[in-house]
Amino acid sequence: MSGPIKRSVMIAGHATSVSLEPVFWDALAEAAKAEDQPISALVARIDAQRIEHKDPANLASAIRVWLFERARAVR
Repeated sequence: MSGPIKRSVMIAGHATSVSLEPVFWDALAEAAKAEDQPISALVARIDAQRIEHKDPANLASAIRVWLFERARAVR
């Protein structure tokens, strides 16, 4: 298992750096493909949901949780 990889993602016209482990980048790419949208659009949607919370988690954590919940719902 390797450590986090930092990538730049566009959200609302701004580049944002996100650090995720390769398994999460792969899962995010699969989810974006399944929803027929770019990774940046999916991350923007996750970010919009994240900031609605009273005490939002950081973006990388929000992505991990979203992916976990998605995987659990598929079962």
